[in-house]
Amino acid sequence: MADSPEEAQSVREAPIREAHRQGDFSASAARAVETYGPEVLGFLVAVLRDEAVGSEVFSQFCEDLWTGLPRFRWECTFRTWAYTLARNAARRHLRSPHLRRNAALSQEALAEVADRVRTSTVSYLRSEVKQGVQRLRESLDEEDQALLILRVDRNLPWNDVARIMLDEGGGASATGSAIARKAAALRKRFERVKDHLRALARAQGLLEDG
Repeated sequence: MADSPEEAQSVREAPIREAHRQGDFSASAARAVETYGPEVLGFLVAVLRDEAVGSEVFSQFCEDLWTGLPRFRWECTFRTWAYTLARNAARRHLRSPHLRRNAALSQEALAEVADRVRTSTVSYLRSEVKQGVQRLRESLDEEDQALLILRVDRNLPWNDVARIMLDEGGGASATGSAIARKAAALRKRFERVKDHLRALARAQGLLEDG
């Protein structure tokens, strides 16, 4: 019998967790960026709509991961925490786009991993052919794009999406009731976004009426 998604993710995160348990935060961070860096970078480029900006914010994400790792308590999956860090880094950029932050990683070994991830992922993103529906998605605001990527493209559970989408700093310590309320609100928003995309697709002849 095939592993469940939860079991598969647990196996995927086991090396990250073991290095973290041993206090080897350098190895834990490197494994984390190797494991989740490509999808996080893809997320950042999509929601920020700019390859160069996404790459810069990815560096900030890696720095935040490195500095926050000793305090991570595994109250959620590492993947959820990684997306929370990425989302917060993107928000900070959107609030103050003129400020250049820590583009250079302070941890040399992690910087090398981040550079490898950035090079391979950006090359892949450039080679993708954008379809009509993808162009429509790019017309959405940043919040709606993030919601679609996390729920549809990354297939994250609603509670994980809610934790990531909570106000900056709130996801890590949010109560179960706060996460449940946010998840319920996001489900409703998700349905509105899907209806909006369908209407746009029909208007541009990408979907047949009916």
